[in-house]
Amino acid sequence: MRIKRIAAVAAAATLALGMTACGGDDADEGTGGETKDFAAGSTMERLNQAQSIKIGTKFDQPLFGLKGLDGAPQGFDVEIGKVIAAELGIPESKIQWVETASQVREQRIEESAVDIVIATYTINETRKERIDFAGPYYIAGQTVLVRADESEITGPDSFKTSGKKVCSVQGSTPAKNIEPYLGNIAEQLVVFDVYSKCLDALKGGQVDAITTDNVILTGYMSQNEGQFKLAGETFTEEPYGIGLKKGDNDFRTFLNDTLEAAFSDGRYLQAWKDTAGKVDSADPKIPTVDRY
Repeated sequence: MRIKRIAAVAAAATLALGMTACGGDDADEGTGGETKDFAAGSTMERLNQAQSIKIGTKFDQPLFGLKGLDGAPQGFDVEIGKVIAAELGIPESKIQWVETASQVREQRIEESAVDIVIATYTINETRKERIDFAGPYYIAGQTVLVRADESEITGPDSFKTSGKKVCSVQGSTPAKNIEPYLGNIAEQLVVFDVYSKCLDALKGGQVDAITTDNVILTGYMSQNEGQFKLAGETFTEEPYGIGLKKGDNDFRTFLNDTLEAAFSDGRYLQAWKDTAGKVDSADPKIPTVDRY
């Protein structure tokens, strides 16, 4: 009898172990990870095998990249990052979000602190000297945000005659674009490392306006109902791209292919509706990818 009892206990233990192992497999499958067949030695293969990707984005921009209560960013840029990760076979839970302010985006890429940057990142020739871009995936336009009771600032041309101060972010395209509209750059242009500090300065009266892309400013308006307004129309065209290490042509091709697929199969528009589309109901114009 004793032998039978020992055998029964052993059998039960074996069964329990087997059930535990099966449970572990199910849990792994639930993470959404997937082994995919990419070219040997490619960035895609490396990321897929690691089952992890580091994506640089902003943490202070409503609708595009804003840090949520759970510590993870939320917004349209974030959703585009999730689309890229999924095509690499990497689950959302394995994305490492790295806060990446405007002035350090190229540096983050060059130092391999991130694998890609999706952070309201305007494609331009100066940046392409240091890194490469996939996309664009969205076309924004620069404009000006002022307090709701502001009457003198009606657009960028107002700064030259009014002498009023405008805030933007150091190293950003908008900070450079506004300079020709200023009578005295040193006195009128105030720059910080992040736009949220510009917003605080505008609320506190230290500056009279903020200038950056319309979608970013619309996001701030949505969080501060009735306090701000846009002054004038957009005065630039800002194509947002995905930044990656220079010379990684195969990875850039993969990213462009993924964007084009998302444009056509509904994932892109769904990402918009889930984020920025809650404020701007008009569907964005689908951009043409630049395969330079």
